[in-house]
Amino acid sequence: MSNAVHTGYPPPTGPRPPAAGPRWPRWLIAVTAVWALLLAGLTWISSDGDPPTVREQRTLTQAGPVVDGAIGEIVAAAGGGVPALVPPEVDRGCRISPFADGATLTRAVDLAAPAGEEQALLQQVADRLPARWRAGVRLTPDGPRLRGDAGEFVTVTGRPATDGRIRFIVDTGCRPVGDDYDSAGSAQAGPEVGALTEAVRALNGSAGDPEWVGSAPCPDGGVTRTIRSVVDQLATAPQAALAPLAGGTPVVETPQVYAYRRDGVAVLADFQPEQVVVSATTGCAG
Repeated sequence: MSNAVHTGYPPPTGPRPPAAGPRWPRWLIAVTAVWALLLAGLTWISSDGDPPTVREQRTLTQAGPVVDGAIGEIVAAAGGGVPALVPPEVDRGCRISPFADGATLTRAVDLAAPAGEEQALLQQVADRLPARWRAGVRLTPDGPRLRGDAGEFVTVTGRPATDGRIRFIVDTGCRPVGDDYDSAGSAQAGPEVGALTEAVRALNGSAGDPEWVGSAPCPDGGVTRTIRSVVDQLATAPQAALAPLAGGTPVVETPQVYAYRRDGVAVLADFQPEQVVVSATTGCAG
């Protein structure tokens, strides 16, 4: 074997540099830039004028009036029932995305219902709600359920809560807070004060300032308004204590609920283990 080194071969080299890619024509670059500007302009116009396509495009501030209006629609649809508005709740514990906090607004209406008539009353309310809500009632293994869409991604549900009481809930879902929710509860109380005072005194409670005053706009004008108080010391027989105020014929009488109408005011007493929540409400014309 020969150890001679052969000469005449060029030294090894690295990989060849890549060939230069084709250069874009100037006219193509100009067209691309114009298209990008046009697309940005259309996006701005759409976001400024088009309706929202997802809930996250509407803040709690913008959803608040929709929720308040929905409460008024429900009270008007309840007709001759005995409604009571419930204090609104704002839950700030939700997240819109991993990087953005949000909040959920819920408002509710309780409606007294004679035992066994819950599904019929739910259907009556569904039939009277605005057609655009597409509200309907279906029977589930857990009982009848109402569902509707009040618009702006605000949902409406209704279900029996206890014997003699249906609860309707209006829910915004999680969304940006914006300037926060301005409650529609600043309307001054009126004829409800007398009815509430009578009921509280009948239950051996102290007739002081109400615990809460809340309202919502009625669809045909005016407002529906609720004032409520909590009585900690119950009368020995609370239903019997309230019976004279109901004229002996309450709309609903169960161990949990006593409801009646007096001088155009709806009074609903919700009996709980250690207290009773008494609400007096003036409603909307149904």
